[in-house]
Amino acid sequence: MGSLTGRRVLVTGASKGIGAAIARAVAREGAHVIAHYGADRAGAEAALADAPPERKTFLAADQIEPGAMDGLWRAAVAGGRIDAVVLNAAIMLWEGGVEDEDAAWDEAWDRQWRVNVLSPARLMRHAVRHYRAQGGGVLVTISSWAAQRGVTNPAMIAYAATKAAVKAAAQTIARGYARDNILSYVVAPGVVRTRMSEDFAALQGGEDKVTATLAMGEWVPPADIGELVAFLVTGRARHLTGATLDVNGASYVR
Repeated sequence: MGSLTGRRVLVTGASKGIGAAIARAVAREGAHVIAHYGADRAGAEAALADAPPERKTFLAADQIEPGAMDGLWRAAVAGGRIDAVVLNAAIMLWEGGVEDEDAAWDEAWDRQWRVNVLSPARLMRHAVRHYRAQGGGVLVTISSWAAQRGVTNPAMIAYAATKAAVKAAAQTIARGYARDNILSYVVAPGVVRTRMSEDFAALQGGEDKVTATLAMGEWVPPADIGELVAFLVTGRARHLTGATLDVNGASYVR
């Protein structure tokens, strides 16, 4: 039996990249995975292809509309108690910097604020209320090293700011509800082998240029994030609540 047998875990953005790796890792440990996706159900199904039918549920919701998280939560809890929520879904836009036009600036801040902050914060609120009634639970928020160090491309200022904001929200949950046995962890990846990072690298001069800046000389495999999150979801490291766990191969050490 896996370490998560009998537990129900909601993972947002489970159709690709880090979210898909998390869904797979949590499922391997025996959890029932509630896989949220935006439009790519096929991707979410592929991520959980090896999980038995009775241990996976697929739910669609568009995070651009924070109110859609209410329906997502209702559908998730309709199947029973939620033991852990992994807030992974996010977007990164490649324009909207100080030097860009007003329209691009406004769109970058509005869209990323909605998807990266308001929607996960809304799910945090639902989860905390649920956990208080059931005696505890786990939140894992996927932030970014951009929340601590900024982004090298200033056009992505809004992305860095939103990742810092959701990190602060998760830390506030940790401090405010520790006595209620509500555990809230933050994971801050560096350069992970995902399509989002590959697109970012293209803007920075190519993969080789980005890789040359990394201490290990390699990108973080999504599976590394998945395995870490699967452990955090167990709740065994209770006194780690509130911590930000950097996963960047020693390229950024605090």
